[in-house]
Amino acid sequence: MTHFLEVEDLRVHFDTDDGLVRAVDGISFSLDRGHTLGIVGESGSGKSVTSLAVMGLHRSKRAVISGSVRLDGQEVIGTEPDVVRHLRGRKMAMIFQDPLTSMHPYYTIGWQLVEAYRVHHPDAPRGRARARAVEMLGRVGIPRPDRRVDDYPHQFSGGMRQRAMIAMALINDPDLLIADEPTTALDVTVQAQILDLIRELQQAFGSAVIIITHDLGVVAELADEILVMYAGTCMEKGRAEELFSAPEHPYTWGLLSSMPRIDRERQERLVPIAGNPPSLIRLPPGCSFHPRCPYAVRNGDRSYVEVPELTGAAGAGHLVACHLPPELRRRIFREEVAPRL
Repeated sequence: MTHFLEVEDLRVHFDTDDGLVRAVDGISFSLDRGHTLGIVGESGSGKSVTSLAVMGLHRSKRAVISGSVRLDGQEVIGTEPDVVRHLRGRKMAMIFQDPLTSMHPYYTIGWQLVEAYRVHHPDAPRGRARARAVEMLGRVGIPRPDRRVDDYPHQFSGGMRQRAMIAMALINDPDLLIADEPTTALDVTVQAQILDLIRELQQAFGSAVIIITHDLGVVAELADEILVMYAGTCMEKGRAEELFSAPEHPYTWGLLSSMPRIDRERQERLVPIAGNPPSLIRLPPGCSFHPRCPYAVRNGDRSYVEVPELTGAAGAGHLVACHLPPELRRRIFREEVAPRL
């Protein structure tokens, strides 16, 4: 079966003076129109590097990219920049982390939306392009869009800038929308509004959506499937309901244990994941998570010397890269982890 987006064995390495940085090291996933994939993990796990590779935005000469990224059958990796540029905006678009630095401070919001539209509609009169910009600003909830269209980015609040960024991403009706930490630095009320907006617009446009975040609460709201990244690799992947109800990787357990819950009373303090993510230049041998994993000692010495393969877990399409035997993993989660979540 062919999917709208197919990423196969994606690797993004950077040749630096200190050594080779393995930012993304063998990620694979697929996505169809109308569905949402959540990519989660701590800072430095390779989430944003993955999204930039899908968008064809790694321009550094030091970036060594291999694998395959096919968008509606069109290969992105190794394709001529002009071809990829034509895909961006029309077939795929991205909402960046910080709209204030992603938008040009010297030009009005409307000017930037009009330019984004006319890149793919060069014959469109400027008046029609401006009308489209006003329409999209209204659609993402900007009040009085016919007047705010002439404001500059600094005249918008953080939430309004994020809405304007979403309007710019969607102005050409792309089939794939990548949202990289779309709610960072926004207060909780605005976060909820932005997530509702992405969901509503996805339903209206039928787009495939990738949400990149370190916040499991965000993907719980939106994602159909979740991919958990650590040190540039996939640790666990599966349907959202499965990863929340029956996660199988100790790293996923750690992410869930460090997330506050408001749906029930919690007796214990939040449990952070001990230690820090490894250097992507000098990864530990074996499982890259083993220096921080409290269960690594329960499977002999395999975690210290052997890289775990991504293999099937309990549910269909549920994959996990862990040396712990499946039955032991489920017993640990049931008896030791679940009670404290």
